[in-house]
Amino acid sequence: MYCVMKRAADVAICVLLLPVVGPCFLLIALLMRMTSPGPLFYQHRRVGQHGEYFRMWKIRTMCVDNEARLREHLASDATAQVEWEKNFKLKDDPRVSKVGRMLRKTSLDELPQIWNVLAGEMSLIGPRPIVEEEIARYDGRFLYYAAAKPGVTGLWQVSGRSDCDYASRTKLDEQYVREWTPWMDVKILARTVVAVGKCRGAY
Repeated sequence: MYCVMKRAADVAICVLLLPVVGPCFLLIALLMRMTSPGPLFYQHRRVGQHGEYFRMWKIRTMCVDNEARLREHLASDATAQVEWEKNFKLKDDPRVSKVGRMLRKTSLDELPQIWNVLAGEMSLIGPRPIVEEEIARYDGRFLYYAAAKPGVTGLWQVSGRSDCDYASRTKLDEQYVREWTPWMDVKILARTVVAVGKCRGAY
């Protein structure tokens, strides 16, 4: 019953958001074309529910030669190498375009995941989608991660996002799955609006 309620809420909210999201895409596309040539969207392989893989949609925030930039940066900066190995993220990422940095700060780059939610691959709220290389970091907690659909937002996003260490992130994913209620989703959704407004922990 809970799964049916959660799915119904996901679809209803996404449908309501579509008229707002469309104009946002048009404006972002215009800014991207003027500052960072290349495709507007991109897909990335992520681990979903039951350990099955899916293609997650995002707005492109990086330059088209991002892989070469990352290799060069990590090779020349030992501190960045340690930061990358710890969280698979860089606070000062040379791959991110100027418009992309703004999109990440406001989380607008996540908007295309509405399509993943409508397709049933994601939920609006759940554990943040991970890549295959991150599975080992979850240890026994991966069973909890794989028990739920990944979310566009979740406990991690409203608890500091990229400012949280990885161990804290996996604990939050486990907590969400173990303690989930419809009311918890409502509270996370409300806290997400506040966190996005403050651009907290996003880079």
